Amino acid sequence: MAVTHGHGNPKWTRDETILALDLYFDCSGTIPSGQDERVQTLSQLLRALPFHDLASRKESFRNPDGVAFKLQNLRQVATGKGLGNVSKMDRIVWQEFEDNPVKTKKQANLIKAGIEIAEMAGEDVDEDLEFAEGRVLTEAHKRRERSPNLRRKLLAKRRKTGPLSCDLCGCFEAESEFGEAIFEAHHILPLADSEERKTKLKDLALLCANCHRIIHRAISFHKRWLTISEAKIILRGNQEPNKSDAGDR
Repeated sequence: MAVTHGHGNPKWTRDETILALDLYFDCSGTIPSGQDERVQTLSQLLRALPFHDLASRKESFRNPDGVAFKLQNLRQVATGKGLGNVSKMDRIVWQEFEDNPVKTKKQANLIKAGIEIAEMAGEDVDEDLEFAEGRVLTEAHKRRERSPNLRRKLLAKRRKTGPLSCDLCGCFEAESEFGEAIFEAHHILPLADSEERKTKLKDLALLCANCHRIIHRAISFHKRWLTISEAKIILRGNQEPNKSDAGDR
């Protein structure tokens, strides 16, 4: 049996585990070795992800043998057969995707598409503000929201109906030439939906900087996407918004 020499390497993230599960489904139950081209390709991709910077410099980090072992772990979760060194993340990801290769492939493709965006950002995601979809898609989402052109178009549209105001707390812009500086664009679509189409102005909410950070933190805390209506409930002090209260995006 191959030895991975993986001691000291960081735990697999949700993003990485989903990518491995996608390969597991592609292999149709037959676990390849570290010599398999598909395993080596995934190994190279995992080593290129924009986190675990120090660890990725180690030869043992997500090497092909380690990826093959991860596939064995996932088979253990899925079938009860295979290696028994199953992690909590393995079980969480399997519980979410179960025996659904199509759903897994869709999420894996979104992660791959977001890798380049996250690398361009050149910064680490605050773990306290990481969404359930994982670090890569979280950073892709935030980078899209930071688009100056998108924000400028949103501000121009909102000015046609009156003074600028936050969709969450209702605060208005100050009466000065810098009044609009407090406002930011927030993408109201869930990540999986927003990554599949070009952003439109109707997909955006206008939030003050404080509320924007609050809703991002709430989305991270509740591990699901929150609408503006649900975020308003949280601001009123109810920490468990009812999904039935989601009257708007």
